[in-house]
Amino acid sequence: MQFTDSIRKTVGRLGLAMLMAVSAVAAQAEVRWLTNYAAAMTAAEKTGRPVLTVFTGSDWCLHCRNLEQNVLETDTFRAWAEDRVILLMIDLPQEGISLDERNARSRVCVKYGVRSFPSVILVASDGSAIAAEKGYRGQAASTWVATFDGHLPDRSLAAAGRVHSSLDEAVATARDVHRPVLVMVSRSGDADASTRLASLMRDPEFESLAREHFVVARLPETGTAEGSADDAAVDELLGGSEWSSDELEIVVTDDGRTPLYAEAGDSEPGRVVSGLRRFLSSRQASRSTRR
Repeated sequence: MQFTDSIRKTVGRLGLAMLMAVSAVAAQAEVRWLTNYAAAMTAAEKTGRPVLTVFTGSDWCLHCRNLEQNVLETDTFRAWAEDRVILLMIDLPQEGISLDERNARSRVCVKYGVRSFPSVILVASDGSAIAAEKGYRGQAASTWVATFDGHLPDRSLAAAGRVHSSLDEAVATARDVHRPVLVMVSRSGDADASTRLASLMRDPEFESLAREHFVVARLPETGTAEGSADDAAVDELLGGSEWSSDELEIVVTDDGRTPLYAEAGDSEPGRVVSGLRRFLSSRQASRSTRR
């Protein structure tokens, strides 16, 4: 009996160790590090994100390993890096890579003047250096991340020119790219509605979802001088509803006339995102059924 219990405990410990190992591998898989400079720059051009380039010596540089353990392998870094940067690791170990690969990686070091390790450079999609950090002084992950976060370019929908001010223009664009139109209409001059709209558009999840799946239109309230051209369409889209004192309406449409989904603007950004995701899933399921 004692022998059997001992076996069970041993197996239990092994099972726990294996589970921890699998969990660690899964966590690492959440962040994808590229190792080829050209591939990273192609990804940067495609996504508009800068490339966070880490120059390291994995089998000889103690400070490089400390940077990896204290920052790059943390949940804080993973959460920050996702949807913000392309990750590139330029590793120059003493052993384990071919001469051709060593030369290729060394050329990247020369290009950016890297002479010490670790070095981290935030590179724009055109190849220019935006910001750099030499060495690692033991900063916490949050502190280290903040060093680069302030240098990220403004990728907001508005800054990228991705928000239409005309419903007709948004519908025309949507037809070309085969996406629905996400319309946001707020009461003109209402501070609360404007604040909520600004908060929604700054939300990372909303911004990412809108960028990937919708054509976005930000329209003024009907009856204003700037909104007169779209008045009839917006009235039809909103069903002729009366405005409350602080209203913001979010509507999804294909043709600019028929609402396919609507959400009250006073909802939290997370609820808005969840609702839009459900709409997209339902839309995809409906199309699959028709096929």
